[in-house]
Amino acid sequence: MENKVVENKNSIGLTKQDYAGGISTLCTGCGHDQITNHIITACYQLGIDPYDVVKTSGIGCSSKTPAYFLNKSFGINSLHGRMAPLTTGSKVVHPNLIHIGISGDGDTGAIGLGGFVHLIRRNLPMVYIVANNGVYGLTKGQFSPTSDKGTKLKNGDENIFENIDLCSMALDLGCGFVARSFSGDMKQMVAILKAALKYNGTALIDVISPCVTFNNHDGSTKSFSWMKEHDVVLQELGFVAPQEAIQVDYQEGSVEVVTLHDGTVLTLKKINSQTHSVKDKMSAFSALHEAKKNNQVLTGIYYLNPDSKNLIENLNLDKKSLAYQSELSCRGEKSVFEEIMAELS
Repeated sequence: MENKVVENKNSIGLTKQDYAGGISTLCTGCGHDQITNHIITACYQLGIDPYDVVKTSGIGCSSKTPAYFLNKSFGINSLHGRMAPLTTGSKVVHPNLIHIGISGDGDTGAIGLGGFVHLIRRNLPMVYIVANNGVYGLTKGQFSPTSDKGTKLKNGDENIFENIDLCSMALDLGCGFVARSFSGDMKQMVAILKAALKYNGTALIDVISPCVTFNNHDGSTKSFSWMKEHDVVLQELGFVAPQEAIQVDYQEGSVEVVTLHDGTVLTLKKINSQTHSVKDKMSAFSALHEAKKNNQVLTGIYYLNPDSKNLIENLNLDKKSLAYQSELSCRGEKSVFEEIMAELS
């Protein structure tokens, strides 16, 4: 009798394979494929229904990745740099659905910077992932807005301009969940993604994701070797959700517990001697600038504000999707109409 391998099922009866997508066409070893795997793992472990998810993206290597995970979910690939406004429109019309936006350092930091800024300041409830490799991978590896000053291309050209730090910008704009990670750090990435998926507002995750073709050489600050040598982990992360508990083998140090909006808990443990409070925005700014001065990439959750009101709450929108609203529910009372007409007369 043939032995059959039975895959483990999560809390809603799905296997991990149920969260997969198509076969990747990205370069072998691309950091973006690692991000894809981490998203699959996080959604599987949280027991998220794929039919409750909307995937959005712009243009670029990063924006191809939604095709490689959650093939049962809704997906929209927009114009270059337009992921943010597209997602805003989709979320307002379908506030009950989970939105995951995938963008790149060029798609967000260059042509899409305006959309990024306004999405952050509006606090749109979504997970905003930037697959940051520091180059334009689809157009042969030119410097992108996030390329560090002094970094070099494979041909030896040196970047003479200061980079745009998307995490610092997000903090300044009032983003309530700001994190940075490395695509090669599965443990940290999955924990951050799970916390982001449960956050009631914009959750920005800037992921250093090396380009194996154009930006994985000596002189690059976005290569696998550079990240492994300069990655400084801000805190040990473990995430406890209502349907499951993940045990983390913590090192010695202080513990800080943050209760998220929906009652789920994010447990943070310090693994270094520096003082950092995840609830203190100035501490996040200080940590970012100190890391840059020391030529380090600080990964982890910089800042978390569980009390900020999101766009859906501020606009007092119905949680029911607009597509399923009745004509009467979308139309005001006759008295309201008459009042408006009286003001215009």
